[in-house]
Amino acid sequence: MKIKHRTFIVMTTIFSIFVLFLYGPTLTIAILSFQGEQGGLTFPMRGISMHWYGQLFEKQAVGDFGMALVRSIGLGLAVMISTVVISLMAGLAFRRHFVGSGLVFYVTLASLIIPSILVSLGIGLMFDRLGWNADWYSSGFGAHMTWTLPFGLLIMFAVFNRFNPHYEMASDDLGASQWQTFRFILLPLLMPSLIGVGLFGFTLSYDEFARTLMTSGSFNTLPLELFAMTTNVTTPVLYALGTLTTFFSLLMIILAAVAVRSLRSKTQSEAIH
Repeated sequence: MKIKHRTFIVMTTIFSIFVLFLYGPTLTIAILSFQGEQGGLTFPMRGISMHWYGQLFEKQAVGDFGMALVRSIGLGLAVMISTVVISLMAGLAFRRHFVGSGLVFYVTLASLIIPSILVSLGIGLMFDRLGWNADWYSSGFGAHMTWTLPFGLLIMFAVFNRFNPHYEMASDDLGASQWQTFRFILLPLLMPSLIGVGLFGFTLSYDEFARTLMTSGSFNTLPLELFAMTTNVTTPVLYALGTLTTFFSLLMIILAAVAVRSLRSKTQSEAIH
């Protein structure tokens, strides 16, 4: 019993240190964002206020928070929708073997191995050689898809590997068309997984820096704007922005978890009745 107790204490201590190392910097930034009007970027704090959050909504001498945030959210939503749709279609296609399926699979996953900055450089050079303008909504969108799509595919492949085909067989025996089977059987069962894919797609795109660096064109997304501001902004307004964006990401995760829980409860309720 003593050995187990000591092991528990050691493992708990290691886990606590890990959590502190993981979330400590974020917590520090959140605390410093509430500095008083005369506060700086470091401790000790000089009062407590919401002053720097109010500054976010005023015109800044350096940086364009508002439009950078709008661009990141718009790009994230576009990537999220595209990732969900393509991942679902690919998951359905890979349920049956077709010529070149292995090659397509490994080529898709290759972008996870290639360094992100090289992907950004390659796409930027391709647009330049073709005479196209690199923008956050075109080349940036493509660069983000090389990052989010492999995760979406892996999730859907894992889901379909565990999927029970008897649901579809029963639907077919009852005279349902393929579209009815997809709409009323497959889609509801896959919806929690699709929400997870969408969450991955949005969050990975929303805070992606390296793959956006050389593909965003003249207008920065929020991660690029934050990076540019670190050398110019010397007030806690930068911390306030970081705290808000972190809160926004956590809110998306919470909403996705609530949606998944609601869908599962609805499915279980319908199964009982």
